[in-house]
Amino acid sequence: MASDDISFDRAFEPAYGRAVDVAPGVQRLTVNNPSPFTFHGTNSYIVGGTSVAVIDPGPEDEAHFQTLMEALAGREVTHIVVSHTHRDHSPLARRLKEATGAMTVAEGPHRPSRPLHAGETNPFAESSDTDFVPDRALGDGETLAGDGWSLTAVLTPGHTANHAAFALEGTGILFSADHVMAWATSIVAPPDGSMADYMASLDALIARDDVLYLPGHGGPVREPRSFVRGMKTHRRMRERAILERLKAGDRQIAEMVKVIYRETDPRLHGAAALSVLSHLEEMIEKGMVTTDGPPRLTGVYFPA
Repeated sequence: MASDDISFDRAFEPAYGRAVDVAPGVQRLTVNNPSPFTFHGTNSYIVGGTSVAVIDPGPEDEAHFQTLMEALAGREVTHIVVSHTHRDHSPLARRLKEATGAMTVAEGPHRPSRPLHAGETNPFAESSDTDFVPDRALGDGETLAGDGWSLTAVLTPGHTANHAAFALEGTGILFSADHVMAWATSIVAPPDGSMADYMASLDALIARDDVLYLPGHGGPVREPRSFVRGMKTHRRMRERAILERLKAGDRQIAEMVKVIYRETDPRLHGAAALSVLSHLEEMIEKGMVTTDGPPRLTGVYFPA
């Protein structure tokens, strides 16, 4: 969902079926699962030398599992690190654990950012890996270490409640997963996601001094601080666009999406509607918008 207020980089070679060196001691392997939501596919990362961690093993995909095992041949896998529990990131952790005996690590199991409202369904329920439970749950700032590497959890809720990034200590590298990506904005879809949490997580990243992000989809994010500031500006511009549509007389999300996302791939309009809902939830909390009941896709909205 690109916009003129931030410069996205869609140049990326997925190199399916092989590991690519992307930094000293870091390899990237991309799953062949391209879609409007995953770009060219989900990125898995191997961190370390003879003793390694695998970050985001990916979906249940036989070809990707074989590629991982070939890349890991002769090396000890001590940790399987999961950034969040969407089905394009975490399910292969179970099989990889069985094959290697490694410990699984994440913020925690899947959960929504807020309870469902009466009569509400979760549109992303089928995308959630509710079976995954990590062997070790990491809190913000907690570290796990291996032979020559150390990863620190940087909790970044917003895309999901349990989303975490991981900083590779001593390198300036942050594995940013789906929170910040170079190719597009992250989907924030209630009740799984929360725009208020997402914006707070952007602020937390701006306060850091990372020099390179390696995301869950697409290529690296360079000059990440300025990029994240642009992401924050992009979201606030979207908020202003929603308020303008309300002042122009739009009362439902579907009406706003037709105008605000008129240049967006129609296949993404469902996700766009959920993003607008997430913005509206935050705007209601801030007293900018009122509604006829709990915030929902079919609700009626008014400027405060």
